[in-house]
Amino acid sequence: MREVIKRASNEIIDLKSYEADMRYLLDTYIAADGAKVISPFGDMPLIDIIVKSGIADAINDMPDGIKGNKEAVAETIENNVRSKIIKDHLLDPTYYAKMSRLLDDLIKRRKEQAIAYEAYLQEVAELAKRAAQGNASEDAPDTLNTPAKRALYNALGKNEALALEMDETVRLLKPSHWRGVEAKENIIKGAIWQLLREEAEVERIFKIIEQQDEY
Repeated sequence: MREVIKRASNEIIDLKSYEADMRYLLDTYIAADGAKVISPFGDMPLIDIIVKSGIADAINDMPDGIKGNKEAVAETIENNVRSKIIKDHLLDPTYYAKMSRLLDDLIKRRKEQAIAYEAYLQEVAELAKRAAQGNASEDAPDTLNTPAKRALYNALGKNEALALEMDETVRLLKPSHWRGVEAKENIIKGAIWQLLREEAEVERIFKIIEQQDEY
């Protein structure tokens, strides 16, 4: 019963969807005689290989048991992209929700054989790059020249003026070492309230601001 409850509450991680990923990591980076790096890319994450060297090199770097199986290749890449989206989604929830939808759509088309394999590889490579680069890969007004400004822009319905005002306000009013200090956090929340006047929105935007290294 305890296990059922944990699974229902997502405390138990279903590793089945990550099997291809785990096989890739084990086969690529761990040799039979111990922790010997055997990949020419060392411990570089698969996403980084795709971004820096291209999809062909990323696939070629996979062990024969994976790169010779199109399904395993696809699942390994998809799991890595999904992992990146999950890891970074709090930085810009709107942007990464879009990336997640694009990945879902691409997986659906692949499974339904509605896209040729070569075209699939091109699309998944582009999606991997966009996930890795974050919202810098998105078209936005020139004034939104930092990741934090673009995250606010996305979160505020692409309201450029409001995003810039929010950014400037936070930069001006934020106390030093404010994270985790309720009184200091409330100063920032108060500033957000002056612009939004809605408690739920204040909390939502504060969570995004909290993730930005710029603040």
